[in-house]
Amino acid sequence: MKELRIRVLAGVFVVAGVLSWAGARLWNSVGTLPSVPLAAPIVLALITVVLLATALSLRARLKAQRERQPDAKGVDPMMAARAVVFGQASALVAALVAGMYGGTGVFLLESLDNPARRDQAISAGFSVLAGIGVMAAAIFLERVCKLPEDDEHDGTGAAPTV
Repeated sequence: MKELRIRVLAGVFVVAGVLSWAGARLWNSVGTLPSVPLAAPIVLALITVVLLATALSLRARLKAQRERQPDAKGVDPMMAARAVVFGQASALVAALVAGMYGGTGVFLLESLDNPARRDQAISAGFSVLAGIGVMAAAIFLERVCKLPEDDEHDGTGAAPTV
């Protein structure tokens, strides 16, 4: 499984942001701009909590397994792989969503004197922050599930993920 690259996440974020900003400008010139949903930052924050809880649980179980504690509950490799895939997918979607709300938020900065637009810009800003939280939690989860380096089988020195 390939490691999630921060450059890819940043690229998705920037491209989605630019397209969203341009789309918001176009949509606003034609009619009324759709509102930024208040649930967006809440949902992204919940996904962050799930990813962090999974990462912390796996880290504790892997530590207990490494220290050979008698009551240690092992980690199924397939479960760890599924957790990493969930984290990677969540990070990519969060980069896309955060970029979209970021672009919309940048467009809304032009009209902060309007209370409705100001509230939407704040909601968009919180959505961007929550999306960054999802990406950070996913990267942390991926690092927790990373296998130790095995130089005798892999000449590159790179540690594959589970």
